[in-house]
Amino acid sequence: MSDKPTSEELERRSRELEKAETDRKYTEDALVEQNRIMTVLLNNLRVGVFMVEAPSGKPLLANRAAKDLLGRGIVKGSLKDNLAEVYEAYKLGTNHHYPADQMPIFQGLQGRSHTIADMVVVHPDGKKVLLEVFGSPVRDIRGNVIASLVSFSDITERKRTEEEREKLQAQLQHAQKMEAIGTLAGGIAHNFNNILMGIQGLTSLMMIGKEPRHPDYEHLRGIEKSIKSAVELTRDLLGFARGGKYIPTLTDLNVLIRNENRNFCQMKKEIQIHGNYEEELWSAEVDRGQIQQTLLNLYVNAWQAMPGGGDIFIQTANVIPDESDIKSFAIDPGRYIRISVTDTGIGMDEAIRKKIFEAFFTTRGPGQGSGLGLASAYGIVKNHGGFINVYSEKGKGSTFNIYLPASEKERVDEKPELDRRKIQYGQGTILLVDDEDMIIDVGQKMLESIGYKVLIAHTGSDALDVYRKRKDEIDLIILDMIMPEMSGGDIYEQMRDIDAGVNVLLSSGYSINGQAKEILDRGCNGFIQKPYSLKDLSIKVRELLEGTNQDG
Repeated sequence: MSDKPTSEELERRSRELEKAETDRKYTEDALVEQNRIMTVLLNNLRVGVFMVEAPSGKPLLANRAAKDLLGRGIVKGSLKDNLAEVYEAYKLGTNHHYPADQMPIFQGLQGRSHTIADMVVVHPDGKKVLLEVFGSPVRDIRGNVIASLVSFSDITERKRTEEEREKLQAQLQHAQKMEAIGTLAGGIAHNFNNILMGIQGLTSLMMIGKEPRHPDYEHLRGIEKSIKSAVELTRDLLGFARGGKYIPTLTDLNVLIRNENRNFCQMKKEIQIHGNYEEELWSAEVDRGQIQQTLLNLYVNAWQAMPGGGDIFIQTANVIPDESDIKSFAIDPGRYIRISVTDTGIGMDEAIRKKIFEAFFTTRGPGQGSGLGLASAYGIVKNHGGFINVYSEKGKGSTFNIYLPASEKERVDEKPELDRRKIQYGQGTILLVDDEDMIIDVGQKMLESIGYKVLIAHTGSDALDVYRKRKDEIDLIILDMIMPEMSGGDIYEQMRDIDAGVNVLLSSGYSINGQAKEILDRGCNGFIQKPYSLKDLSIKVRELLEGTNQDG
């Protein structure tokens, strides 16, 4: 019997071979298509994918996103090459390449999964990208590591957003802390000023008619000097408490700054002040005394930072803050005037810079400062609707930038003032309203000593009763703003209901902050802050009786 295949068998085998070839080609085509789809998929991922061979570490694959994020394509090499050096990968915040044994690609070769979120890759053009990297081993069906695969994403923008959010949160917490401390400081200053009012009033009364050769004269002058020092302390407290705008006036800040520069240089001959002023500087509606005090505080701070003398550079400019400043400092958008004060002193490190505007913080020794100067500057500028910041490095000096809102108003000629060197006497009837017996007693005596008849009221209801009965003979009401049961603002409104032309001088241990300024804006005639001297009181009363007051 022959072993020769039959024609039918040959034909069957031929068909089987053709089918096998077809299947092979189909499989190859399917693999090609699968690889193409995989390549398209990988290249369209926004996540970078990178793979190296095990155990050699030879790079095998990098998708388009990997090349974009790494700034380079596949670089020839093996495990002996430090991929952190090849791809310029650094640990965040350092100038050293990422440790090779900590990189997820190498952890994968060791059979371990690893994740990091602090890798910075520097591209050949210098661009820096912050990456979050996930790495894991690739195993065969027997569990052997055959490759290491990493995927990474660009978290630069996310990190920037998180840092910005943390920065805003820190600024908010700082602002809230400053607000809380400011409220406390304002309350202390108010109560302290009421006490000083009694001392100042009695001292003023005791000095009436006393010549300089009188044996008590120098003692009384010493008391007044001590009161003045205490008033300066409470003024700084109120400035920090954002009670800064006493008398807002449309002001050319270039003129104000030049005057302050001359005054300071006369006191500190070892300091040179250099100015660079915007020629067409916008006007600002500010309290001149408060801004002068702010500048003085910054100059003193600069002088203390330059114990051997040095230079202060002043620059003014018209600016429009960008969106980040508007958000960071919670200010209104618009036009601002920037005043920059730069010194050549010892500078500050980051830890000190963060605390520089906090009340009672000082780097000076005991008895060398209250720690309120810069805190007061912060509060005054904030109360004016602006903001202040500082840039400083240890050994490289400091720059303080003050931003104040520009005004749309035009400057007008100011009204002439009374002679503030002399006590102003007068005639008329004044209703004095205050809940403090000490203030009533000393205030009545001061007013009577300069020619006025005085009616008194200890409460709001008493004041309204007196005014209803005797409004035709009352020329002026001196009204305490902080009263029990009924506030000064409520008393004023009810008095205005009785007589729309009521003449009221607000008085408070606080300065013209929100509440007092609001009452002035509603038509109240003037404001005087405790403690006031007999001379200050006499001038303010005459101004209101003659209609020349410039408050509000």
